[in-house]
Amino acid sequence: MRTRNRRHAALTLLAPALLWQGAVHAQQTTAPATPATPAAPAKRQPAAPVTSTQPDSGIAASVTVSAERPTNRIDRQVYDVKSDASSSNGSAADALNNVPSVNVDPDGSVTLRGSSNVQILVDGKPSAMLQGEARGAALQAIPADDIESVEVINNPGAQFGNEGGGGPILNLVMRRSRKPGGFGFANANVGTAGRYNSSVSGTYNEGRWGFQGGMNVRHDGRDSVSDTVRDRADGTHYTQHSTSKGLNDMGGLNGTVSYNLTDRDTLAASVSYHRRTNDQNGRDQYLTVDDAGLPLEDYVRTTSRSGTSENYGWGARWDHKGTLPGESLKTDLRVSGSTNDATNDFANAYTVGRGRSPLSRQDIDTGNRIVDLTGDYERPTDSGVLKLGYKAVRTSSTSDTMYVDIDPATQGETIDPTRTNSFKYEETVLAAYASYQLRLNERWGILGGMRVEHTDMDISQLTSQVHADNSYLNWIPSAFAQYKVSDDSTLRFSYAHRIRRPNAGDLNPYVIYRDEFNVSSGNPKLKPTKTNSFEVGYETHFGKIEANLRGYLRKEDDAILERKYFISDTVLLTTRDNLGTNRSGGLEFTLTGKLLPTLSLNTSGNLARTEQTQVELDGTQTKRTASSLSGRLRLNWQATPVDMIQTAIQAQGKQLTGQGYREPNTTVNLTYRRSLTSKLALSVNVTDLFDRNKFETITDTALVQEHTVRRFDGRVVYVGLSYRFGGVGSGDRQGEDGPRFRPGGPGGPGPGGFGPGPGGFGG
Repeated sequence: MRTRNRRHAALTLLAPALLWQGAVHAQQTTAPATPATPAAPAKRQPAAPVTSTQPDSGIAASVTVSAERPTNRIDRQVYDVKSDASSSNGSAADALNNVPSVNVDPDGSVTLRGSSNVQILVDGKPSAMLQGEARGAALQAIPADDIESVEVINNPGAQFGNEGGGGPILNLVMRRSRKPGGFGFANANVGTAGRYNSSVSGTYNEGRWGFQGGMNVRHDGRDSVSDTVRDRADGTHYTQHSTSKGLNDMGGLNGTVSYNLTDRDTLAASVSYHRRTNDQNGRDQYLTVDDAGLPLEDYVRTTSRSGTSENYGWGARWDHKGTLPGESLKTDLRVSGSTNDATNDFANAYTVGRGRSPLSRQDIDTGNRIVDLTGDYERPTDSGVLKLGYKAVRTSSTSDTMYVDIDPATQGETIDPTRTNSFKYEETVLAAYASYQLRLNERWGILGGMRVEHTDMDISQLTSQVHADNSYLNWIPSAFAQYKVSDDSTLRFSYAHRIRRPNAGDLNPYVIYRDEFNVSSGNPKLKPTKTNSFEVGYETHFGKIEANLRGYLRKEDDAILERKYFISDTVLLTTRDNLGTNRSGGLEFTLTGKLLPTLSLNTSGNLARTEQTQVELDGTQTKRTASSLSGRLRLNWQATPVDMIQTAIQAQGKQLTGQGYREPNTTVNLTYRRSLTSKLALSVNVTDLFDRNKFETITDTALVQEHTVRRFDGRVVYVGLSYRFGGVGSGDRQGEDGPRFRPGGPGGPGPGGFGPGPGGFGG
């Protein structure tokens, strides 16, 4: 093991030098005599001259250049969320909920086209704060106003890794500025039930230096009420009524500094920190009756929860421009981590029966850390663009849970070994990729790539002193093509092979207590899920309306799905297993543009068909299929030159869950925005206008029938002010049209983003 780790470290340190040495040699032997023709047959337009030789630096240099910039991308869709009127008081979860086919529920669970196997990246890179159970809290803590755009990459190419899931990618491209001078934004909002949030962000660029940063605070959350009815085949009947209350405090800061070392070299560094409280109070009433209707157990459990979640990150980046137009080398190091600690104090009051100790406590401490080093080289050729890259990433996860029973008389504590657990997981991935984008003629362009990944996993169940490891090699191809039908219409084709590695929670075999009726555990024998995904898209214009239609088909082998079975008369265990093959497909559309000079439309829909393996409690497997229609409709009305009203309807279709399904649900949001001055604006935001935000899930097997309805205090009203100070910058909101779909756009941020630049590298 030590020898292997030293070899990995040596390769990691040597990779940048070897990559650049090979690039220089290739340049000396094969450099074209004239500037290369861009590979993609995308519609192009001349860009205005800019006073910089560093497109990603954000710092003005002394050389004036002029270039053309492609207006669309072959492998992704880009949604502009910075112009959404509600972004001044929303969160990242709210911004994602405005993206077609994306749904974020109040717990922070994210689905895309009904699939929960979604990677969320920040500026093209993985972040510990968006992994595992920390994801929901992080999405609620990040201000929507910090996000420039969201890139939806349904079929990721060779430059994207498979950490955190091998499914489609949602890439959060954070705000950045490349204009000289300084400017910024400040927001302050107050909401119902004592909610509030505020943020300030700014940018200053002068000479070779650039600075960007921000701070935010938030007091928010969603109270909920849920009811569960469960019936076993033997006639036993269970009910559970639950309430959960508590708003949480969130705050964060981030900063970036960049420096043009030379006309060809830029250095940048960034730091970020977020903190969130976990305070919450809950009440659960449990009732169990036999087949004759006689009560077997009836009691109430109250829960008082406290604790904090913390997320941090820092990074460093070096960008070097080669001597050829468009040639670049980017080296990016990121370190991110998240910690979560929570203490649950339980008190049980029994009316019928007597189960556990009336007083108990559960302490939970989890942590996650990611060290990510990438290098990306891009070089134009006579007919296309060559991209090469490497990646070395180390992920460490820990989980410690202690459960104690407390004597009411003496307050003495006794550890419950069946609910106490310590687990550690480490994963090392070494990867390299190559892709080539080629222009065949005036109409056809293609992009092909291959990625190779070597994975080492070490699993340590410290409580039971069980250790396991595994390693494997994967070859991951991808292919894209586009055909320019006319000046206004384009056909796109894509294929990607991906893998989804199980995460730490999926692999931990220890049984974790959730409540008196439900426990969960992972499965250390899980294998990666292999996914083959196909997509064809058509983009066109009808007057001032931009239309996009995409058909897709996805097949998963060794799919990781939930499996439930009883481990006692009343306790249901939820675990995961590789359950055969799943298939899904559908049609997705978006329409964006102006219906009238003062009325803008942004609508999307997804008609999906899903076939999923279902495992009965007796172990038999069957297939379940479902059709669903999801959609969004957003209308922006510029009532007067200073008044804008936005109405948004979000409808989520039926979703299969492995042994059941989730029913559809619909919400309506309303926003009013008024420009008080050229720099100051007032906004009023109402989420879930009709207070219908609920989630209804059904488990339907031969041995158990379960129906759960969870309702949230969905209707929340915010009133706020936003102020722009300093010079006019790229962050200005003009023409509040809501999230606009663009078939392409910049691949990532400039200074401080540490993500994909115009080349769209994702590491």
